[in-house]
Amino acid sequence: MRTFAIISAAVICFPVFADTVVPARTIRPNQIITEMDVTFAAGDLATGFARLADVIGQEARVALYQGRPILQGDIGPPAIVVRNQIVGLRYHANGINISTEGRALARGAIGDRIRVMNLGSRAIIFGQVLGDGTISVRN
Repeated sequence: MRTFAIISAAVICFPVFADTVVPARTIRPNQIITEMDVTFAAGDLATGFARLADVIGQEARVALYQGRPILQGDIGPPAIVVRNQIVGLRYHANGINISTEGRALARGAIGDRIRVMNLGSRAIIFGQVLGDGTISVRN
Protein backbone atom coordinates (compact mmCIF):
# COMPACT_ATOMS: atom_id res chain seq x y z
CA MET A 1 0.00 0.00 0.00
CA ARG A 2 1.27 3.44 -0.99
CA THR A 3 0.93 6.56 1.12
CA PHE A 4 0.96 10.05 -0.28
CA ALA A 5 1.70 13.12 1.74
CA ILE A 6 0.32 16.48 0.78
CA ILE A 7 2.75 19.20 1.56
CA SER A 8 1.28 22.65 1.74
CA ALA A 9 3.50 25.58 1.11
CA ALA A 10 2.87 28.72 3.04
CA VAL A 11 2.64 31.80 0.87
CA ILE A 12 4.45 34.70 2.38
CA CYS A 13 3.95 38.12 0.85
CA PHE A 14 6.72 40.66 1.02
CA PRO A 15 6.41 44.24 -0.16
CA VAL A 16 8.30 44.79 -3.38
CA PHE A 17 11.08 47.33 -3.08
CA ALA A 18 13.25 48.71 -5.81
CA ASP A 19 15.47 51.71 -6.25
CA THR A 20 13.61 55.00 -6.00
CA VAL A 21 14.96 58.44 -6.78
CA VAL A 22 15.48 60.58 -3.66
CA PRO A 23 17.15 63.95 -3.08
CA ALA A 24 20.81 63.79 -2.06
CA ARG A 25 20.29 67.08 -0.22
CA THR A 26 17.38 69.41 0.54
CA ILE A 27 16.02 71.02 -2.64
CA ARG A 28 14.09 74.29 -2.29
CA PRO A 29 10.84 74.99 -4.18
CA ASN A 30 11.27 76.44 -7.71
CA GLN A 31 14.81 75.02 -7.96
CA ILE A 32 15.78 73.06 -11.08
CA ILE A 33 16.93 69.52 -10.19
CA THR A 34 20.39 68.51 -11.43
CA GLU A 35 22.27 65.19 -11.44
CA MET A 36 24.13 66.18 -8.27
CA ASP A 37 20.84 66.79 -6.42
CA VAL A 38 19.46 63.23 -6.63
CA THR A 39 20.46 59.65 -5.91
CA PHE A 40 18.84 56.22 -5.47
CA ALA A 41 17.49 54.58 -2.30
CA ALA A 42 15.44 51.47 -1.61
CA GLY A 43 11.77 52.41 -1.68
CA ASP A 44 8.30 51.74 -3.02
CA LEU A 45 8.05 52.34 -6.79
CA ALA A 46 4.34 53.19 -6.59
CA THR A 47 5.10 56.44 -4.82
CA GLY A 48 8.28 57.57 -6.52
CA PHE A 49 10.38 57.68 -9.66
CA ALA A 50 12.56 54.77 -10.78
CA ARG A 51 14.69 56.66 -13.31
CA LEU A 52 16.92 59.69 -12.78
CA ALA A 53 16.03 60.94 -16.28
CA ASP A 54 12.42 61.45 -15.15
CA VAL A 55 13.54 63.87 -12.43
CA ILE A 56 16.63 65.69 -13.75
CA GLY A 57 15.76 69.00 -15.37
CA GLN A 58 12.40 69.24 -13.60
CA GLU A 59 11.51 71.99 -11.12
CA ALA A 60 10.72 71.31 -7.47
CA ARG A 61 7.16 72.44 -6.70
CA VAL A 62 7.65 71.90 -2.93
CA ALA A 63 10.63 71.49 -0.62
CA LEU A 64 12.24 68.08 -1.21
CA TYR A 65 14.07 66.65 1.78
CA GLN A 66 17.13 64.43 1.69
CA GLY A 67 16.34 60.71 1.60
CA ARG A 68 12.55 61.06 1.13
CA PRO A 69 11.06 59.76 -2.14
CA ILE A 70 10.17 62.35 -4.76
CA LEU A 71 6.46 62.00 -5.53
CA GLN A 72 4.71 62.71 -8.84
CA GLY A 73 3.17 66.00 -7.66
CA ASP A 74 6.39 67.24 -6.08
CA ILE A 75 8.04 68.18 -9.38
CA GLY A 76 7.05 69.51 -12.77
CA PRO A 77 8.36 71.24 -15.86
CA PRO A 78 10.38 74.42 -15.19
CA ALA A 79 8.43 77.67 -15.12
CA ILE A 80 9.06 79.95 -18.08
CA VAL A 81 6.80 82.73 -16.80
CA VAL A 82 7.36 84.23 -13.35
CA ARG A 83 5.09 86.37 -11.20
CA ASN A 84 4.95 90.07 -12.22
CA GLN A 85 6.60 89.38 -15.58
CA ILE A 86 5.25 91.36 -18.54
CA VAL A 87 3.95 88.81 -21.06
CA GLY A 88 2.26 88.86 -24.43
CA LEU A 89 -1.43 87.97 -24.45
CA ARG A 90 -3.00 86.31 -27.49
CA TYR A 91 -6.70 85.88 -28.12
CA HIS A 92 -7.85 83.88 -31.17
CA ALA A 93 -11.51 83.13 -31.89
CA ASN A 94 -13.76 83.13 -34.96
CA GLY A 95 -11.11 84.73 -37.17
CA ILE A 96 -10.37 87.47 -34.63
CA ASN A 97 -6.78 87.81 -33.44
CA ILE A 98 -6.00 90.22 -30.60
CA SER A 99 -2.52 90.71 -29.16
CA THR A 100 -1.70 92.88 -26.15
CA GLU A 101 0.45 92.87 -23.02
CA GLY A 102 -0.32 91.63 -19.55
CA ARG A 103 1.29 91.06 -16.18
CA ALA A 104 1.59 87.47 -14.97
CA LEU A 105 0.06 87.05 -11.52
CA ALA A 106 1.61 83.59 -10.98
CA ARG A 107 4.48 81.37 -12.09
CA GLY A 108 3.79 78.95 -14.89
CA ALA A 109 5.36 76.25 -17.03
CA ILE A 110 4.34 75.35 -20.57
CA GLY A 111 0.70 74.28 -20.52
CA ASP A 112 -0.10 75.72 -17.07
CA ARG A 113 -3.19 77.87 -16.68
CA ILE A 114 -2.37 81.09 -14.83
CA ARG A 115 -4.01 84.40 -13.91
CA VAL A 116 -2.90 87.45 -15.89
CA MET A 117 -3.81 91.12 -15.66
CA ASN A 118 -4.47 92.87 -18.98
CA LEU A 119 -2.39 96.06 -18.74
CA GLY A 120 -4.77 98.04 -20.97
CA SER A 121 -8.05 97.27 -19.18
CA ARG A 122 -6.73 96.08 -15.79
CA ALA A 123 -9.03 93.04 -16.16
CA ILE A 124 -7.91 89.78 -14.52
CA ILE A 125 -8.11 86.88 -16.95
CA PHE A 126 -6.90 83.29 -17.18
CA GLY A 127 -4.70 81.94 -19.91
CA GLN A 128 -2.47 79.04 -20.85
CA VAL A 129 1.32 79.43 -21.02
CA LEU A 130 2.72 78.72 -24.48
CA GLY A 131 6.24 77.56 -25.36
CA ASP A 132 7.41 81.06 -26.33
CA GLY A 133 6.33 82.55 -22.97
CA THR A 134 3.15 84.18 -24.26
CA ILE A 135 -0.27 83.52 -22.79
CA SER A 136 -3.13 82.18 -24.89
CA VAL A 137 -6.49 83.50 -23.68
CA ARG A 138 -9.73 81.72 -24.54
CA ASN A 139 -13.42 82.19 -23.75
